[in-house]
Amino acid sequence: MTLAAPERLTAFATSVLEAEGVPAGDAALVARCLVEAELWGHPSHGMLRLGWYVARIRSGVVDPAAEPDTVADLGALAVLDGHDGLGHVLCAHAANEAVRRAREHGVGVVGVRNSNHFGMAAHFTRMIAEQGCVGLVTTNGSPAMAPWGGREKAVGANPWSIAAPAGKHGVTVMDIANVNAARGKIYAARERGASIPEGWALDAEGRPTTDPTAAVAGVILPMGGHKGYAISFMMDVLSGVLTGSSFATGVSGPQQAERRSGCGHLVLAIDVAAVADPDRFGERMETLIAEMQAVPLAEGFEEIFFPGELEDRSMARREREGVELPGKTVESLEQLAAQTAVPLEIG
Repeated sequence: MTLAAPERLTAFATSVLEAEGVPAGDAALVARCLVEAELWGHPSHGMLRLGWYVARIRSGVVDPAAEPDTVADLGALAVLDGHDGLGHVLCAHAANEAVRRAREHGVGVVGVRNSNHFGMAAHFTRMIAEQGCVGLVTTNGSPAMAPWGGREKAVGANPWSIAAPAGKHGVTVMDIANVNAARGKIYAARERGASIPEGWALDAEGRPTTDPTAAVAGVILPMGGHKGYAISFMMDVLSGVLTGSSFATGVSGPQQAERRSGCGHLVLAIDVAAVADPDRFGERMETLIAEMQAVPLAEGFEEIFFPGELEDRSMARREREGVELPGKTVESLEQLAAQTAVPLEIG
């Protein structure tokens, strides 16, 4: 493992993306998203993906400087065409648009078509919550699991996130994929040379596996059996079918360097001030969290957390102590440094 300083990681990723034609502000945004994932304790969506994004830019399936067009505008509701731009940039734009519209109408809904992978959905719901709104973000992705009762990949993990202002706690945020483990966690295990727990995936022959390489070639299992499949199906409705983007097997993932993504997103913001006094809302959120954390502990547990609290604590610690990067991730960064002439000074 290599211990890296977060600010140096951000600077390196920003410079690499700029070298590939990404405008400076957009490059900084994507870099922050990658490093935030590391800080939150989710390396599956962190620096290991930088090389994937660069490969997609180089192959021409991602336009590093794409600007979204508004193809429908009904005041509270809008649809954007992302023209195959970087997903982080497009979703951040959509989140800010949703908040702006929520300020005027009480609610803002923005669909995004023709986008790309955007990292963790929590980046964008947190943005919304920090501006005094309740936020919801959905996205679809490349096929990862079989429909319930099937044996071939046809539906993505299709993660979604909800965040809300939480008074003295800042924000509370849920960010989940509809599988027993996000596919990125399987890629991260492969980077570390580690096995994965039983129950995460089946291999290409339909057999349970703890080998992350076999899992990538096979099928990831939905959370809650048929329930996880049904949620993923409906997230594809919201993110792909409704927005006019690709869906199901028409979506490609960030690890597929030469295939256009076609993924879509749906972003919703509800202005708290439109329905409640914001200070009173914060107090009520504090009461909700306090009630949860006052519940007697089950055997083997030491503490009850509210959604997003673990990530907040992880960020505070890793900002002090640094980010641990596995050897394979460092190797990929060294390759990018050599290819772009950006010095890899992350320690």
